[in-house]
Parts: sequence; C-alpha cells; structure tokens
Amino acid sequence: MFGPAVSPPRTTTLVLLTALSVLLLNMFLPSLSNIVASFQADYALVSLSIGGYLAMTAVLQLIVGPMSDRYGRRPVLLAALSVFTAASVGCFLAGDVWVFLCFRMVQGAMISGWVIALAVIRDTVPEREAASRIGYVTMAMAVGPMLGPVFGGALDALFGWRSNFLAFAGLGAAAIVLCWVDLGETNKTPSETFAKQFRTYPELFRSRRFWGYALCMMSSTGAFYVFLAGAPLVAETALALSPATVGLFVGSITGGFLMGGFFSGRFAKRFALTTMMMTGRLVACAGLVAGLATPQGGLAGTIALCGAVVLVGLGNGLTMPACNAGVMSVRPRLAGSASGMSGSMTVTGGAVLSAVAGAMVTEANAAGALLGLMLACAAFGLLATVSVIRVDRREGAVNRPAP
Repeated sequence: MFGPAVSPPRTTTLVLLTALSVLLLNMFLPSLSNIVASFQADYALVSLSIGGYLAMTAVLQLIVGPMSDRYGRRPVLLAALSVFTAASVGCFLAGDVWVFLCFRMVQGAMISGWVIALAVIRDTVPEREAASRIGYVTMAMAVGPMLGPVFGGALDALFGWRSNFLAFAGLGAAAIVLCWVDLGETNKTPSETFAKQFRTYPELFRSRRFWGYALCMMSSTGAFYVFLAGAPLVAETALALSPATVGLFVGSITGGFLMGGFFSGRFAKRFALTTMMMTGRLVACAGLVAGLATPQGGLAGTIALCGAVVLVGLGNGLTMPACNAGVMSVRPRLAGSASGMSGSMTVTGGAVLSAVAGAMVTEANAAGALLGLMLACAAFGLLATVSVIRVDRREGAVNRPAP
C-alpha cells in the first residue's frame, strides 16, 4: 500500500498539487499585519514575502522544468516537496524577519507542483485530452485563491500567524506521502545528459508555434494581473462599492475562470487547441469592448463592467488549458522545460503588467483605463492565436500530398 508508485497519478493528485501551489501565495495574506508587528519590521519589507516569492517562482520554473526532463518528474517533485516542507518549518520557527524572508523564498520550490503536474498530463495523454485534463486541474487555481485567505485568516485568529506555516508544513508532508504512493514516473525518455538536452532547446525556441502559445498564455494571464492591480480603485471610484462588497467584484473574474476551466474540461477533447484559444480570446475581447462601449456610471455601467470582467475570466479559462497543452506539445520530450519556461514568462509578464496598471489607472480614468489595458492584453492574445493558426495551416499545406 505504501510502496513507491509505478503508475501515472490520479487527476485528483494533480489537482491537489496545483491547489497547494496556489494556496501558498495568498493563504497567509490576512496575517501580514501581524507578521509586521511580530518582527517589528516595515510593511514594505514584509511584503517581499509576496513580490519576492513571485520572482523566485519565476526563476525556479526555469530550473524545475529542465530538471524534470533530465531526471524524471517523480524524483524532482519529491525533492521539491521536501525542500518546501523544510522551508515551511523554517518560516514557522523564524526568529527575525530576514530568516523568515529567506525561508519564504525557499518555499517557492512548491511551484514545481504546478509545472510538473502539467508535464505529467502531457506525458500520459494526447494534446487535446491534455487540454481537457488541464481544464479541470486549473479549476483549482480558481478555488484556491477564494478559499485560501479565509482558511489562513481563521488559523491566524485561533492560533496566531505562525500556524499558517505549520499548516503548510503539514500539507507538504501529506503531499510527499501522496506523491510517493500515487505518482509514478511518467517521463519514459529522460535526457541522457544536460548537454544533449540543451542542444535540443534551439528546436523549441525556434518554433513559432511555441512562442504563439506562450505569448497567448502570458497576455491572457496579464489581463488578470492588470485587473488585480486596478480593481480596488475602480471598485471605490467607479462603482462606489463598500469595503464589504469589493471582494465580490474582485472575485468575479475568478468565478468566470472557474466556469471557463469547467467548459475546457468538457469540450477540449472535441475541438482543436486553436479553436479553444480563439473562442476564449473572442469571448474576452467581446466582453471588454461591450464594457468600454457602455457609458460609465449607473446600473447599466456597473453591470457592463462586472460582465466584462466575468467574460475575461471565462475567456481565460477556455484559453489557458489549450495554451498549456500546446506549449508542451511542440517538443513533447521537452514538456517540462516548455512548461517551466512558459510559466516563468507568464509570472514575469504579469508582474510587469501589474506595475503598468498601477501607474496608468487613476481616479480620473479608473474604469476606462482598466478595461482598455485588459483589452490590449486580450487582443494581443488573439493575435498570438492567429499566428499559431497560420503556422498550422502553412505546415499543413506543406505536408499535404500533391493531387
């Protein structure tokens, strides 16, 4: 029963790994002020536990993906989970803010759960079925952010802020046991050496299809990061929402993403990846155009703004699983590297776009600027999708036998 797994994991295992990767970002957010008080540190310094953590995950994805192509998914994931669990204990025991931040950065090893979960799916099923399974797995990315802060806040209220990190350690240990008994090796053709593996990278980087999928993913997620950066100001100035209802507006895009992930799970097996991507991009762009075309203010303006945001989330839920399956299908033997690189691009692009939104969205232009920036991101994703379709058609014409 507790012997090492030799068969591919259940989908529920991959969902739980993804959920833990997402929970790690925001579950402890309600405790930030208490951490500041406990260490008597500046809020800006403690907030590096968020921004610095995201930067660390962007770097680690570039490392974890290639390592899983070289050594296999199972050993890399088990090692990363062990590092994450130890780092969580370090955060729990930290006596000063610098030790805490150091271990917090090391917690970024948990991003391997997301990167390797995607690679495992692509290892085991064809690309369309991979998009379908990724659709269900990514639903955890919607549920996690909604439930994480509630759970973390309750732990803080009952046992103090350190209990969040003790919970992380317990979840990490449970994940190790789960992966030991349920996640068998799926990379059946690991690279012989890193040198040979790196020599194949130019094939991946020269692929227009890879860049089309990756840029569509980055820009689609970028619209989400733009929304997070500007939503609180828009909720206050354009919608005049009370603090109690701001969360509903901010969570609306996540609700749309949850629906989109479900529809991807249901329909991605029936349609080409580019069809799912195009549908998602058109839904997002249409919602944002309608939102911009509706006069701001009043009930109609509020409904149009909220509707546009929900449709962006829905469009992302339709697009992202297909993009993830696509980047890993360009060179299946480099699925881990492709997953890590595209994930790193997405996080980095999101950080940049968040900063842009923070600078451009003001009280005077709040709703219009927010929707305009989100539309620019969605439209760029649409162009990236068109580029993939053109490559597919051109290569299909080249490979089609002469009459």
